[in-house]
Amino acid sequence: MAPVQGDLPNFATHHLFLGSPGQNDGGRGAAESSWPRKIPGALLGCCTAMLGFLYLLIVGTAMAPFLLWPRTRPGALAALASGARRLAGLDRARRFVFFGDRFPEHYKSSDQKVLRYLAIRSYTGMLCTIVVGLLGFGVILAAVLAMRLLQGRLDLQELLTQALLGGVLLFLDVQGIYSLAVLDARLARECFGPSERELLRQRIDELATSRAAVLQAVDAERRRIERDLHDGIQQRLVALAMLLGRARRSRGRNPEQVDALLHQAHQESQEVITELREATWRIYPSALDSLGLKEALSGVSERCSLPIRMDFEVDRVLPQTVETAAYFVVSECVTNAAKHSGATAITIRLALHGAVLVVRVEDNGTGGADPSGSGLTGLRSRVSALDGLLHIDSPLGGPTTITAELPCA
Repeated sequence: MAPVQGDLPNFATHHLFLGSPGQNDGGRGAAESSWPRKIPGALLGCCTAMLGFLYLLIVGTAMAPFLLWPRTRPGALAALASGARRLAGLDRARRFVFFGDRFPEHYKSSDQKVLRYLAIRSYTGMLCTIVVGLLGFGVILAAVLAMRLLQGRLDLQELLTQALLGGVLLFLDVQGIYSLAVLDARLARECFGPSERELLRQRIDELATSRAAVLQAVDAERRRIERDLHDGIQQRLVALAMLLGRARRSRGRNPEQVDALLHQAHQESQEVITELREATWRIYPSALDSLGLKEALSGVSERCSLPIRMDFEVDRVLPQTVETAAYFVVSECVTNAAKHSGATAITIRLALHGAVLVVRVEDNGTGGADPSGSGLTGLRSRVSALDGLLHIDSPLGGPTTITAELPCA
């Protein structure tokens, strides 16, 4: 069963962050760190990079014969990666403490990715050490230059030359440190998974997309209601008015025809009432508020022309938004099955799996449901607005199974 295109990622993703110290500090560890906090983190990164370089040089050289022999290569590679993973854990903790990065807790990198991270970090860390060292050397030279200037042993031309050269070198040093810091963050994301800030940014983009889809679905629903009223109820009311008009004109000439016309008008009025009731139920079922989800779904079963078997395995009160979404999922699926699938029976099942309500509707029709149709697109938008998932399985020849997963938390 494949998910409909455009489904949101699993709604539990944003709960899988690093569970290290600081998890319960009110989000302080995930906040954007200030530069005074990042500077010691970058310097500490130079030290961890040196440790990584020494580990790969010493341990890697010692294990080189085992890595070259095919029989011992897997075990030697696993042992080498085990130590590398511990050193990478230090960098992960460094990114959390000094840079505020919180990575998914259950994300585990492969051995090859960890070794690649450690090797690249060793190179970039030593390069950062050299750049920081040059910056420190430049500060010392600037202090010497200032002392010569105070002592009057420096003319204007030499001062301008030294200042220009020092400014260029300072600019290159700062750019180098900044570029290496960006590379360090990118390497950490590749090895440890996306940070909490990136997940939150993705979440905001998903919510913006979901909001736009909901607005489109609302507009489509309004157009459908207008079409139902115009093509259905309005036409029946026109026919009812014509019947009453004919009866009024015939009341003095042909009493029997008047009785027949009034009988037709009465039948037409009953059909108008039924259709109007159906339209109002499609907009929002009042029974959902007064009687609850189970009774509202029983009303769907009673109004359907096909036999429906329903299993309702929900033993607690659900949020109103979840009940509304579940009702419309069932209602739309039942309507589609009755009108388009050629089915002879429908099965509905609602069950709670932890904090998720699973709604499953299956019919024995001919299948071939179009996920891009207006009805299913509206359902997808409604479910996605609650962080849910919608799955459609409708092969040609049937059966069609539509499953909605609605988080209740």
